[in-house]
Amino acid sequence: MKSIKYIIYKEGNYYVSQCLNVDVSSFGETIEEAKEGLMEAVSLYFEGEGSEDDFLPIDEAMLGENMINI
Repeated sequence: MKSIKYIIYKEGNYYVSQCLNVDVSSFGETIEEAKEGLMEAVSLYFEGEGSEDDFLPIDEAMLGENMINI
């Protein structure tokens, strides 16, 4: 069993959940749906072609926001 780090953000009418340890994401109409979908997607990733070597351990995660000129 591994602990994963993830973020959830709103995009249009949906909440998007994105795992920070492996390149897997999901979405849902509610935060809970997005989180549950991500847990299932990560599990399926490792049942399929995903390898534990793909797992990036993250001790600490921070969320930041800055303005840039683009």
